[in-house]
Amino acid sequence: MSSTEIVLVHGAGGTPTTWSLVLPILEQRGHRVTAVTNPMTSLADDVATTTAWIDEHTTDDVLLVGHSYGGAVIGGAGLHPRVRGLVYVAAWGPDEGESIQDILARYPVAPVNKHMVRGPNGEWQSSRSPEYYEEIAWDLPAERRAVWSGEGRPSANAIFEQKSGPQAWKDKPRWYLVAAQDKTLRVDTQRDMAARMDAVTSDVDGSHFVPQVSPQRVADLIDEALG
Repeated sequence: MSSTEIVLVHGAGGTPTTWSLVLPILEQRGHRVTAVTNPMTSLADDVATTTAWIDEHTTDDVLLVGHSYGGAVIGGAGLHPRVRGLVYVAAWGPDEGESIQDILARYPVAPVNKHMVRGPNGEWQSSRSPEYYEEIAWDLPAERRAVWSGEGRPSANAIFEQKSGPQAWKDKPRWYLVAAQDKTLRVDTQRDMAARMDAVTSDVDGSHFVPQVSPQRVADLIDEALG
C-alpha cells in the first residue's frame, strides 16, 4: 500500500460520482482514496473546502487529482504542505491571477457552449438534452447519463470568473491527461495548459467524461504519479 493518500476533486456541475468507476479500481490496488464534494460557489470557496478536506480526512502525504474545473481547485489546494503532486484529467490549469474565463477568451468557443443554460442568479448548468449527449458525451453509456442528469448541480459564475491565487503546479510534480476528442474543454487549450505547466502529458481517446469513460486509464496515470 502506498503511504500517499489520493484525494479526487470533481469538476463544475459534478459530484464525487464523477469518480465512481475510478475509486474502486484504486481501492482494489490497495490505495487510500477519498472524493471531495465542493460547493461550487466560488473558486476560493472550493479551494478552501478541498484544503479543509485534506486536513480533516487525510494524515499522510497527498496526491490531488482534478477533473475539468477541479484542476483549477487542485492548483490552489495543492499548496497544502502535505500535497506531493497533482494529476490533471482533462482539467483547467490557470496561472496565478488568471481565471478560467481569461483562458476561454483566448480560444474559439467550444461546442459545449451551445448546450449551456444560465440560471436566474447567473449560475451555469449543461442542458443534458439528447442533443448534448449526442454531440458532447457520445461515449458515455446510457446508465451513466442517467446518473449525471440526476446528480448534476448548477455552478456559480464565480468559479469561472474569479482570479486564481498562487499555483502549486509551479513547484510540485504534475501530470496531465488530455482527452483527445474533448468538445467541452478544447483539446488545444488542454495541450497549451499542460505545456505551460511543463507537465508529464499523455492522451486518452474520448470525450470530456474521462473518469467515466476511461477509468482504468485514469487509475493507471494515478499509479504512475504515485510511482
